[in-house]
Amino acid sequence: MSKAAELAALIGSGQAQGNKNLIINGAMTVDQRHSGSSFTVVNGNSTTGVIADRFRVNEASGAEFTAQRVADAPVGFEYSSKLTVTTADSSLGSTEFHRVIQPIEGKNISNLNWGTSNAKTLTLTFYVKSSVTGQYYISVFNNAADRTLLKGYTIDSANTWEKKTITIIGDQTGTWLTTNAVGIHLMWSLGTGSTYQSSTLDAYQAGFYMAKSDQVNIAASVNSTWQLTGVQLEVGDVATAFEHEDIGTTLRKCQRYFHRFQSDTNYDAFAPAYWLVTTQVFSMYEFPVTMRTQPSLSISATSDWRIHSNGGDGVLGSLVVNRATPNNMQTYSDQSSNTGTAGHAGAIRNNNNASAYIEFSAEL
Repeated sequence: MSKAAELAALIGSGQAQGNKNLIINGAMTVDQRHSGSSFTVVNGNSTTGVIADRFRVNEASGAEFTAQRVADAPVGFEYSSKLTVTTADSSLGSTEFHRVIQPIEGKNISNLNWGTSNAKTLTLTFYVKSSVTGQYYISVFNNAADRTLLKGYTIDSANTWEKKTITIIGDQTGTWLTTNAVGIHLMWSLGTGSTYQSSTLDAYQAGFYMAKSDQVNIAASVNSTWQLTGVQLEVGDVATAFEHEDIGTTLRKCQRYFHRFQSDTNYDAFAPAYWLVTTQVFSMYEFPVTMRTQPSLSISATSDWRIHSNGGDGVLGSLVVNRATPNNMQTYSDQSSNTGTAGHAGAIRNNNNASAYIEFSAEL
């Protein structure tokens, strides 16, 4: 076959097109929250943390972990997301588990036709490295967690990067959302209690499951590690080379779900502002991309930020969302100890603190 014919065949199959990867940040290149710093993952189903952007670790047991994006990866990659056990739990209760998960937005899976007779098959590839060999599982489940597909993989050699390829058939029944809510959850089990275990593999089943009973419990011993990178989920039953995209593209994709304004130097400006009345400052911030939905706001501390203007100057008493859309957010700050001149303009800037930050989250 000529090169032109080969290219035409690839285009026809959809394998040569850009944005073939349904996973965002599969090479772990974006880490807005931590920039490589570690954080502690503790017990609690509602307690989650994001390692590299879009990859969330969720822990519900007596174990504890540190999580971190690290500069350790197979050839062709720079980073991986790493978990290290700091407190062991060698006997998981029936509802206890540890997992890494990426939720995929429904708007990004509308072409898959899942829930119909035309459901498309996907191929998952990833690189994994662990100090604990044995049997592991991935779980594919829907938004309602009432349809699940379990697939297994084996880690053969300790502390060695291994590439895994897994075929994921499309579900011809069930409900798989194509809205801006979660369409598909893709999950890596690191230990699963009996409530979430099933012996059914390679076929969709009703209910929510994470693994079979022979799943490795990564938290059985202190200092055990598990790492992940090079994650790609693409249409078709043939694995293709990992789609390395430019950092700007990956960052914009991540910012649809989370955006962090991080100060670089002292007195960095965050947003233009003005005194609405003598005790209230309004400001408006435009997001770099349209976010998935109206985001929530969190900041390092109100004392990290101040209003600076010729009509009045002082540390913010608060930073409260007044109005928000997926494109921008209007905030106000009630000044209990500082007053200004109504109508005077200025700026919100950090209060001589180069580590100050403001975060906007529209995570799934």
